[in-house]
Amino acid sequence: MPDLDPRPRDAADPLAAHRAHFVGAGSPLVYLDGNSLGRPLAVTADRLAGFVREEWGGRLIRGWDEGWMELPTSLGDRIGGVLLGAAPGQLAVGDSTTVWLYKLLRAAVDAQLARDPARTEIVVDTDNFPTDRYVAEGVAAERGCTVRWVEVDPTGGLTPELLAPAVGERTAVVLLSHVAYRSGHLADVGRLTAVAHAAGALLLLDVCHSAGSVPVALDQWQVDLAAGCTYKYLDGGPGSPAFGYVAARHHGVLTQPIQGWMGHAEPFAMGPGYRPAPGIRGFVSGTPPVLGMLAVQDMLDLLEEVGVAAVRAKSVAITEYVVELADAWLAPLGVRLGSPRDPAARGGHVTLLHPRMREVVARLWEGDVLPDYRDPGGLRIGLSPLSTSFAEAHEGMLQVRRLLG
Repeated sequence: MPDLDPRPRDAADPLAAHRAHFVGAGSPLVYLDGNSLGRPLAVTADRLAGFVREEWGGRLIRGWDEGWMELPTSLGDRIGGVLLGAAPGQLAVGDSTTVWLYKLLRAAVDAQLARDPARTEIVVDTDNFPTDRYVAEGVAAERGCTVRWVEVDPTGGLTPELLAPAVGERTAVVLLSHVAYRSGHLADVGRLTAVAHAAGALLLLDVCHSAGSVPVALDQWQVDLAAGCTYKYLDGGPGSPAFGYVAARHHGVLTQPIQGWMGHAEPFAMGPGYRPAPGIRGFVSGTPPVLGMLAVQDMLDLLEEVGVAAVRAKSVAITEYVVELADAWLAPLGVRLGSPRDPAARGGHVTLLHPRMREVVARLWEGDVLPDYRDPGGLRIGLSPLSTSFAEAHEGMLQVRRLLG
């Protein structure tokens, strides 16, 4: 039986000191949902107040000429460099994840249909996040295409072996998530991209549950397109903007479908026709959400200081600890692991399965223990490496045991 005392683990954690930088981390509340909404950094409160007084209140409209206009691409470059393994000029920030998925999927499908009208299939796994599935269905209906579903184990995820039989000469785009929202399955993106490309398909990757938690290498993996959010492990706050990635080799080839004035080559010319800006700027649609980008900059500073490798090491250690607790305390009560057991195949959260988990999660919330629930019968424990302690995870699992026992 392993030693389940969290104190030696917290004492040995090289990232433990950073927990004090997050608002509320020192309170008794047990927060196990950082993969849905991250805690804010204390420094962000000062940044927001200073922005209101000085930049917004002091500079007013001049702020657009003094940096705001360039934030979508300058912040995109930082996200790409610090977290996603993407060279400059390929990422932009703005819109929501849903809008980015639509823009990128629609652009990819249109390009593929123009190249070969027989490429009418969008390949998606059955356990992908609902938004990804709904967007795929919507784009397919718009463009006269069909969705080809790949059945996956909901406690696992999409593998190259499952994808290979589903792609072929009719495949336009493969849409998949790097980390599965339900099970936490960590996809082998390099191999999956190779399978898609061998069939002549493009690959669109959802990195919502991996950006800021798991190392990502978009350029190295030859990913074509990607989208992700900033309110989970990037701690941007509720409704903070998403980002999109378009590999440089597709610039000037793919045309995004939501033509807004901010994506025009000369936005202030206010001309009669749309002419897209070159590069990733051409995928911007509307006015940059400046306020929503402020907190992301603070978290990027911290992530750059710590390094994604160290964040991943803590993530593996703390998810392993939760699995150990589940094996010791909850398996005798009928709880099953709903995530890959191998940490190399798992992202930053762990799902535990039991028929009573909906009731258990509701009771936990009443007692200020906050995981989340995912059907069927899944208690999902999101462990944000920089803000979650081993003691916090221990207390949450102790309360789950108490309620089930």
